[in-house]
Amino acid sequence: MHPILAIDHGEARIGLAATDEFGIAAFPVETIQQATTEPLERLAEIIAQRKTKTLLLGLPLKSDGREGDAAKKIRSFGKELQETFPDLPLHYHDESFTTVAASAKLRQAGKKAKNQKDIIDQAAALEILQNFLGW
Repeated sequence: MHPILAIDHGEARIGLAATDEFGIAAFPVETIQQATTEPLERLAEIIAQRKTKTLLLGLPLKSDGREGDAAKKIRSFGKELQETFPDLPLHYHDESFTTVAASAKLRQAGKKAKNQKDIIDQAAALEILQNFLGW
């Protein structure tokens, strides 16, 4: 199962976080800027470098637990992931409030809200990963 690569897919940016090869630790990896980088190509490089065994994709659910339009977009991206990386299991995990939690932790660490843009997506991916693992 490990390493797991967690993906927080947004309109402009894709945040990534990963476990180590043993699943003992998790850490932010990178933010992919979709305007300047082809996401699937960059993901292929990262998956190869990290010897990823499992993909985890954050799924935005409504407050009542149902899927809406945002979840449909993510499932569409998930389909692309499955077609591009057919040998890797893909799991979805509720990403509700992960960006809010990540932002709060960054503020606690001294990172002002206006300075979080470069790392907030990675931090949100880390939240998704830690929630999935039950940490």
